[in-house]
Amino acid sequence: MIDLRKIKVIVYDCDGVLIDSSLANQAFYSHILGHFGREPLTPEQWEYVKPLSAPDALTWLLQDTPWLAAAQEYQQTVDNTPFLPLLRTEPNLHETLTLLRPHYRLAIATNRGKSLIPVLQHCGLAEFFDFMVTSLDVQHSKPHPECLNRILQHFDVLPGQACYIGDADIDREVSARAGVIFIAYQNPSLQADVHLQNHLDLWRFLKG
Repeated sequence: MIDLRKIKVIVYDCDGVLIDSSLANQAFYSHILGHFGREPLTPEQWEYVKPLSAPDALTWLLQDTPWLAAAQEYQQTVDNTPFLPLLRTEPNLHETLTLLRPHYRLAIATNRGKSLIPVLQHCGLAEFFDFMVTSLDVQHSKPHPECLNRILQHFDVLPGQACYIGDADIDREVSARAGVIFIAYQNPSLQADVHLQNHLDLWRFLKG
């Protein structure tokens, strides 16, 4: 049995947990594909690439094409600003983070890269987090546990003193590999230590 009372650090995934970025990310990938004369992203392609880092997503989308290397360079130069209005903050998130902030250290571990800070600033979330690890900060993206291991080291806590909140199987896997408590957000099909349907559920579980 897990003991939520031992938790000192709460780590969030970004996309699908803090924000609904589906429309923005699909527009981003469709923009890159269109730049190289490809058709827009299909729903089937989106289902596969949505938990991936941008480099990994483009590697899959443009595998066996002559544009992969150029697309990897191009995506680093794309201005994310036009896509920001398509973002939506998850319900009750600000209220929950305000409740948690005095009692826990808050962090982010995400496969998102250079766009993380602009996204957090646009959504009014940057002030809540003590430490963030993006795909640019690690040699190996999720599901490799490097991102969570860095957070554990930064706060000098044991795996059992941290939890990771995610919405995809890749988040379950990275949690298992790092040994931290896994909390699934709005995905009851995932095997998890705790399931949340609303961000405020976390506060209730921790203080219940």
